[in-house]
Amino acid sequence: MRNSLIAIGGLMLALLLSLSAFPHGNSVVIAVPDEPPCLDPTTNAAAAIDQLLNQNVYEGLVRVTPDGRIVPALAESFVVARDGLTYTFRLRRGVRFHNGEPFTARDVIATFIRDRNKDYGHPHPEYYANIDEITAPDPYTVVFHLTRVDAAFLSLLALGDSVILPADLPQDIKSHPVGTGPFEFAEWKLGDHLTLTRFPGYYHPGIPQLDEVTFRFIPDSAAALAALLSGDVDIDARVPAEIALGVRDNPAIDTVAGPQNLVQILAINNARAPFDDLRVRQAIAYALNRDEIIQGSMFGYGTPIGTHLTPASPYYVDLTGLYPHDPAKARALLAAAGHPGGFSTTLTLPQNYEIHVRTGEIIADQLSRVGIETKIELVDWGQWLSRVYHQADYDLTVIGHPGKLDPGLMLAGYGKERPDYYFRRGYDNPTLADLLTRGMVTLDEEARKEIYAQAEEIIARDVVNYFIQDPDQIFLLKKGLSGFNLYPIYLINVTELSWPSS
Repeated sequence: MRNSLIAIGGLMLALLLSLSAFPHGNSVVIAVPDEPPCLDPTTNAAAAIDQLLNQNVYEGLVRVTPDGRIVPALAESFVVARDGLTYTFRLRRGVRFHNGEPFTARDVIATFIRDRNKDYGHPHPEYYANIDEITAPDPYTVVFHLTRVDAAFLSLLALGDSVILPADLPQDIKSHPVGTGPFEFAEWKLGDHLTLTRFPGYYHPGIPQLDEVTFRFIPDSAAALAALLSGDVDIDARVPAEIALGVRDNPAIDTVAGPQNLVQILAINNARAPFDDLRVRQAIAYALNRDEIIQGSMFGYGTPIGTHLTPASPYYVDLTGLYPHDPAKARALLAAAGHPGGFSTTLTLPQNYEIHVRTGEIIADQLSRVGIETKIELVDWGQWLSRVYHQADYDLTVIGHPGKLDPGLMLAGYGKERPDYYFRRGYDNPTLADLLTRGMVTLDEEARKEIYAQAEEIIARDVVNYFIQDPDQIFLLKKGLSGFNLYPIYLINVTELSWPSS
């Protein structure tokens, strides 16, 4: 690691003077590690599609803000009926798709008919299972009638899965996206870049401020940094922590880092002895040191969490102090559980996720200090999905769960509908199950907060899993670029980016 940081530092010094020598015009080039498999989020679940296109090319009825609020987008307003079963959206007038067609209620209805049709290929048709009927009293009003109260409904409408496409869907939508957003598709060169240009017909005056944005696909983090330092790119997106550490003193680069709403957990197989004993799980919690883990795995670029939500959620409760680091208590609990000399276990890690491997190595060391000898088993992603996720064939594992906008969706794995879910198999708590069910049908926000606060405390106190951190999302920006914001979903919004006026 030391040698790699020295190399990065040398590269930084060699190229620092050239960073400002490249004219940027009114465009921005962004290095991203992942290329999307297609450009239609309604038929493919790849997060890279949403990252590049949601809120830039495509829009939904509502959208999420950087602080996690749900606000109108293609709808100019919405009203939820008192019984929670009817959602009425007043649509913006004067909106056009990039192909010139006007946006009306017809497009909204056609979009959700397609999304709900299992033959269409939407990755999550279950998101819309509670929709009983969609009606349009006039061309600029859409009414959703639900079969039951669904407190997460608006959050689902803010996802990339729910963007509105034209009623007369272009056949090449997967390679030539057509939306209503401030940028329109210009070019996709496979393996190299995706270019978007300003949509002159966008309904918000003054947005976007840029004429062109190009996403360059650079999976190698060192190569992406070199491109930033040489001036070939203006933003290096989703940077590894060690890369950010190496350039944090560079005066020509701004580092933007913050929670990404990702829950990194040590998942514990509650169905497998000795982890079916609460005292053993508590011993694990006391044995672990979050601060040491975050420093070692993310070089400090992470937020400690004590529950299966993150501070990005207004429903988050800080329970990091529930089991403070206390090796003596851990040993005492192990002895009380019949393991005075400790025991041996296996920690299965997905080898393609470096952060989880590093975290697992630190955890294994910390557990060994209290007598839990932990063997590390590295598996490829396919094996992890097959054995750990689908079959729950594991003792311990480290993984990250992408945050959802609604707490009910995030905690669904603990509910009674998921008794065989990998990280809670063998754990059954009727009180918790009842709270999670109530939370999904409760519309009053303060009442929901109380419900989920109780649920979070049960999950944390019973150490169903051990919650580690929300690793930062890290972006490196060329100095002078403004208007960049972090979001609590997988999204790079470029609509407000701008250079200083000359």
